[in-house]
Amino acid sequence: MKKSEVSLATISWARDEPEELLLREALKYLAELDRPVFITDGGSGEEFLQFLAGFPHFSVFKPEVPGLWNQVKQSMAAARGTDSRFILYTEPDKADFFKSSLPRFIDQAPDQEMVGVVLASRSPQSFRTFPEFQQKTETTINNCCAEVIGTSTDYTYGPFLFNRDLLPGLDRLDGSIGWGWRPYLFGLAHRLGYRVEPLEMELPCPPDQREDTSQERLYRMRQLQQNIQGIVLSTTVPVP
Repeated sequence: MKKSEVSLATISWARDEPEELLLREALKYLAELDRPVFITDGGSGEEFLQFLAGFPHFSVFKPEVPGLWNQVKQSMAAARGTDSRFILYTEPDKADFFKSSLPRFIDQAPDQEMVGVVLASRSPQSFRTFPEFQQKTETTINNCCAEVIGTSTDYTYGPFLFNRDLLPGLDRLDGSIGWGWRPYLFGLAHRLGYRVEPLEMELPCPPDQREDTSQERLYRMRQLQQNIQGIVLSTTVPVP
């Protein structure tokens, strides 16, 4: 896939100083891709917002309605206004991926007409470097996606490319979907006859993100619930 066919959508919210430092580092690497990036910020301080505004290819918005999905939807709507055939969605904290793998991921991604989704997927060796409880919840999500879509792979690393023609199918989702919008999109693409393809890469967990705390485990439980909701919804929603 040519880089010129891609625009990017992401979200941000620097809630404390360590998170702001992490996002600053990651987004500097993302800016190096030199493509339009649409960011909806959930409530960061003014200094961080000014930092984002300093990149010429970044467009920064405040959400019209609070909530994760509303942030994502607003960034997607802005990316929809470009002429890019594909949109790359990513969380904003993937510094290692942006620095070392993103250009190669785009370059190697297929771009045929019926490509719906291209997933950045972790190799089994990479997957095993993540916290144990995260592995358990994400394995469950991956298995549920495989049951519906028919391909066993890693659906949960984060970044993925998707065909802009799939965007209208997201309009019916409301804020309760949370992280479930991702597998919903994957399942919808499959039902519409688009290909959902993994691109397996070596994407180990950053050493400073391998701690498995009780707060982190609760967060993973909420993600699990929302992801199951999304994949199930993708099987029942009316499609053309």
